[in-house]
Amino acid sequence: MSCSLDIVIVNWNTKGQLRECLESIAAADIRGFELRRVVVVDNGSTDGSASDTGGIGLPLEVIQNGRNLGFAAACNQGARGSESDYLLFLNPDTRVYRDSLWKPVAFMQGPGSEKTGIAGIQLVDESGRAAVSCARFPTVSMYLSKMTGLSALFPRRFPSYMMTEWDYSASGTVEQVIGAFFLIRRRLFEELGRFDERFFVYFEEVDISYRAAMNGWKTQYLADVRAFHRGQGSSHQVQGLRLFYSLRSRILYGLKHFDGFEAFLLIVATLGIEPVPRIIISLIRRSSPLETIRGYMLLWTWFVRNAWRKQKKTGNINHSEGEIEL
Repeated sequence: MSCSLDIVIVNWNTKGQLRECLESIAAADIRGFELRRVVVVDNGSTDGSASDTGGIGLPLEVIQNGRNLGFAAACNQGARGSESDYLLFLNPDTRVYRDSLWKPVAFMQGPGSEKTGIAGIQLVDESGRAAVSCARFPTVSMYLSKMTGLSALFPRRFPSYMMTEWDYSASGTVEQVIGAFFLIRRRLFEELGRFDERFFVYFEEVDISYRAAMNGWKTQYLADVRAFHRGQGSSHQVQGLRLFYSLRSRILYGLKHFDGFEAFLLIVATLGIEPVPRIIISLIRRSSPLETIRGYMLLWTWFVRNAWRKQKKTGNINHSEGEIEL
């Protein structure tokens, strides 16, 4: 049965990588489905990367935002108006191979996949090694065991959030796949209310995967399909901000999905305990801890000025104020 696909790529200062990604899509096999749109949402890039998209031969749309709206908001913006059966959210620092598109779509269309709502594939680095791309839904105990080093000392007793022990040469059902290659049924995406835009960047795919699972949908990892993923294609440019947004999204996820006591523990541990071992590790590795310190200073500032103030005034933490321009 023929079906349709839209691809959404959120771009921020990834000159060269974005064009390579688009060229790889143009060279991919699209048997069994119609590629209706490839939407590039540019979040205020200053390197001209959004202008270097011509002459590739794709049904391409480019949306240029005047500022960085955040990853979740830009993904929703790119998916708006889609009528395709599937949406693929793809990072600009990826390059798909010839079978990277049609095989996952065929799996989703195949018998027995009716309750599979999300699929990911094997992501490889420059040397062809499979990257860690599947994860469990995070819990407070996972975070605490990582902060204290217990997950490193006793990995079987204290499993980590990322599935580092997973055999990435074998396909299987997992709790979540990372957002670099995130294939989802379009109707499911809309039924779930799309990505939660309170997550400026990071955890948006964790949140929607969790909500899908709570509604009876499965996530599948496909080991026999591959794509290249560089990793941190744009966020490596702003390490302190990257740490801030990662930690802030972690707190927001906890406030949304953990009970009150668990959320409290997560906030206390993140703000008051974790900075010390992170700084010590930086010093042991003889690297500057300045970006780590910057990330936590931004987090403390956000929490005090926005979250705590709004909690006192309204009883609800305001997640949208205080965005910091990337």
